[in-house]
Amino acid sequence: MNAFGKRNGIGGPGQRPAFGVARPMHGPDGGAVPAVVEPAPPPPEPAPTGDAMARLASRQAGSGEAASHKAEGFDASVHKIKEQVLPRLLERVDPEAAATLTKDELAEEFRPIISEVLAELKINLNRREQFALEKVLVDELLGYGPLEELLADPDVSDIMVNGPEQTFIEKKGKLQIAPIQFRDEQHLFQIAQRIVNKVGRRVDQTTPLADARLPDGSRVNVIVPPLSLRGTAISIRKFSAKPITLDMMAGFGSMSAKMATALKIAGASRFNIVISGGTGSGKTTMLNALSKMIDPGERVLTIEDAAELRLQQPHWLPLETRPPNLEGQGEVSIRDLVKNALRMRPDRIILGEIRGAECFDMLSAMNTGHDGSMCTLHSNSPREALARMENMVMMSDIKVPKEAISRQIADSVDLIIQVKRLRDGSRRVTNITEVIGMEGPVIVTQELFKFEYLDESADGKIVGEYRSMGLRPYTLDKAKQYGFDQPFLEACL
Repeated sequence: MNAFGKRNGIGGPGQRPAFGVARPMHGPDGGAVPAVVEPAPPPPEPAPTGDAMARLASRQAGSGEAASHKAEGFDASVHKIKEQVLPRLLERVDPEAAATLTKDELAEEFRPIISEVLAELKINLNRREQFALEKVLVDELLGYGPLEELLADPDVSDIMVNGPEQTFIEKKGKLQIAPIQFRDEQHLFQIAQRIVNKVGRRVDQTTPLADARLPDGSRVNVIVPPLSLRGTAISIRKFSAKPITLDMMAGFGSMSAKMATALKIAGASRFNIVISGGTGSGKTTMLNALSKMIDPGERVLTIEDAAELRLQQPHWLPLETRPPNLEGQGEVSIRDLVKNALRMRPDRIILGEIRGAECFDMLSAMNTGHDGSMCTLHSNSPREALARMENMVMMSDIKVPKEAISRQIADSVDLIIQVKRLRDGSRRVTNITEVIGMEGPVIVTQELFKFEYLDESADGKIVGEYRSMGLRPYTLDKAKQYGFDQPFLEACL
């Protein structure tokens, strides 16, 4: 018998206001107040930080509040009825046969059976409640249970499940509590297994960590007890159904029009590009947007741990790593795939993210006729990105002098794009930096564009401007080979 619906558990979901939203600190004149206020010399005068300090005190007082509430109202009543109907429904339905149907077909098959069960239980529902009940039951059997309504919401960009009783979501860059709950830990664990099993992975006590993806390309990470002490934890990074382009990013304010033009030329002129940024800063989105500029006649290979890139090219072959089996055998790493990709006649190789020794293979590919290759890495600045690449090569089993590694990076990488998620939730391109070459043991770079912070508005939005450094690009010769030298120069000056 299927484990769904075996006990009457928690009621349904409940609403709660936004949780943990940071507010900027402002003085009475509207200007930003420094975090530390020096005491004035005697006689003491009251510091203009009353509101700011009151907010700090209220945050400290409220920081331990429980971030989960039980549901009331319509949703709660539907979920209570579901707890009664589901066990009886499963007695009348073959779960294996149900799994072969689509959601619409299953809803059609369930309709008369649900009416029959409701009559047995002497429960009368109106049309709206009956449709809501059908949807909840179908989501339980074929979908991802309570996660379905969050996955269907286009405004939700991240879903973070911290055990059965607490789920957070990100909307417009801000975290808030989600109005859903799972029945119990077993219910949540089954949904996690359903997600990872669909992509041939497994998660249990022997392999408590798993990376997976949803059918729409959204990235999923699952960690289960004993590593997670609150129960099964699921992190989902949702992707926009509509592909985001560089022009759209300029329209959102993520970069200036001149920066968008320069990046379009960089993508079309086969610059070797490294996209650097923190977690959730928009590295993969930027990589997808840049891929729009790749010539349709080029053969592109993408290599990732969990395939999430959605390139908009006709000749694109995605490759994905494979974790080891229970005996620890059969693992295929990113490095193995990069080596194999070189034998597959690619024009460009795109790595979802470099974390270790595969950095050396990626640099080798960039240096051996695969111009236009791209990758992402975690870093806080372009200079730090170069240092991280040096460290990743040195951490591997490749015995190469540091100077040789630096020289290879300087010869291979043309452009570093730094993306950042600012504290107001906005994602911006903060630097576009060229790698020029070596001067002694140091890699020389020059900044083409920079985002400069100016102020903060009353509603907490960061105000700044994108500045062109007015420098002649070192990569102008590369753009000239594709006929883009004049527009590239005009965009940068």
